[in-house]
Amino acid sequence: MTDSPPIRVLVADDQALVRTGYATIFAAQPDLDVVGEADTGVAAIQAAYQLRPDVVVMDIRMPVLDGIEATRRLAGPGAVNPPKILVVTTFNVDAYVYEALRSGASGFLLKDSPPAELVNGVRTVARGEALLAPAVTRRLIGHFADHLRPADTGRSARDEIVRTLTTRELEVLQRIAAGLSNAEIAEALFITPETVKTYVSRILTKLGLRDRVQVVVLAYRVGLVPPA
Repeated sequence: MTDSPPIRVLVADDQALVRTGYATIFAAQPDLDVVGEADTGVAAIQAAYQLRPDVVVMDIRMPVLDGIEATRRLAGPGAVNPPKILVVTTFNVDAYVYEALRSGASGFLLKDSPPAELVNGVRTVARGEALLAPAVTRRLIGHFADHLRPADTGRSARDEIVRTLTTRELEVLQRIAAGLSNAEIAEALFITPETVKTYVSRILTKLGLRDRVQVVVLAYRVGLVPPA
């Protein structure tokens, strides 16, 4: 880990104590470098353009511009060289969390997550992987999957995906969408976690998706898996 350049982190939260706490946690890690802080969505966008962080730790509820719109502008469709966005929020705004994921976030954690989990979250999204805590993901899916499904285009998009992926890749995709981790998928399909990672990479490449978050959204949007 120390042989690679440190992961550049920007912390965006409107509460000074939260920003300081996150910065302190990250600064204690040899592979993380806090390059800046922001207290509004607008400030987060400006800082991201100026500082070019690898990961933005983004709160949702911020003044001037919320974290969802800031995420969309930094990492949504058409964004050039977007940073990875890790949304950190409270559990009672899960509708907004899902909207943030659709807007380009690479994952989310709860604000009461242990420091080690927060650090691991930054490292995970920096590697290009999505961070979806399985238990939280399943709850979000159960609440919001119906809103992700356009009736007019779902069937044709689903048929195209079925033609594109192999049977095993579809099995992996469906389990990703159910919120299973690589280890859980490996156990369910009687394959190794390394093999699961290979399948996940193939799925992302074939479907032109950035990470597991987009896999989840797409799978429910086109009806490849039923609502939880």
